[in-house]
Amino acid sequence: MNGLRVVPAWRHGQERLYVCLTDGRNVAWYDRDTARVNLLSEDRREDVLDTLAPFLTGPVTVGPPPVPTPAELARLTLRPDDDLAPNRPGEALVVALDRDPGPPHRLRPDPRRRALAAEQAVGDALDRMEGGGWHTLHSVPLPGGARIHHLVIGPGGLFAVRALHARKQRVLVTDPMVTVGRREARPLLRQVRTDADRASYALTAEVHPVLALAGPAALAVLAPLRDLRVLQDSELSSLARLGGVLKPADVEALHAMARDRHTWLRL
Repeated sequence: MNGLRVVPAWRHGQERLYVCLTDGRNVAWYDRDTARVNLLSEDRREDVLDTLAPFLTGPVTVGPPPVPTPAELARLTLRPDDDLAPNRPGEALVVALDRDPGPPHRLRPDPRRRALAAEQAVGDALDRMEGGGWHTLHSVPLPGGARIHHLVIGPGGLFAVRALHARKQRVLVTDPMVTVGRREARPLLRQVRTDADRASYALTAEVHPVLALAGPAALAVLAPLRDLRVLQDSELSSLARLGGVLKPADVEALHAMARDRHTWLRL
């Protein structure tokens, strides 16, 4: 045994196989599309090739990786357990429901499942922006048990997106109150702004608040909103049309910082 293991991951829609030490550090990665094995340490060449042998489907090029950017270096040194990029939409709710699914028979639907459906619908819409210079992190944990549902980073800036289940219901927004159907109005916009403020502090960059409604029948905003967007899940693609704020290198650097779990522990 050479102490190495293979960890698959997806990057911009392309599969990479990372070769990691037992402590989680990367020593190499294999790009299937380019048929190239990128070595971070020439001393481990034979061990890396032996570990990857079951996954190689033909001739490959082996050598040092292209000169990495600072963001790439930060990602390569990130332990898998500290990397938030693999989080699924609603990751924390998925884990909570797996641990405690609740009683099998309920008079009313479990509100966690409605919340999960909303985060998944919004997350799927945001994930479709990938590949155009945009990145989305889901279920970003904050101290105290809070979460940022979705953090979007791209040429148009940074956005903290909070998902709200509103399927087939009318939504009324009167800052800071939000009313869904016949339910009691709640000051949700305060929480949306708090999410953005905390993200701004952690990343030392301006983060814009967004409330994303999953499947509403209608939306009424009674007055212009201060520094905040309210969008239906079908409208989230409009964020991808924003630009001129961040350069590609800045996007990658902020994404590398945001995906590190430790970035959020200092809040």
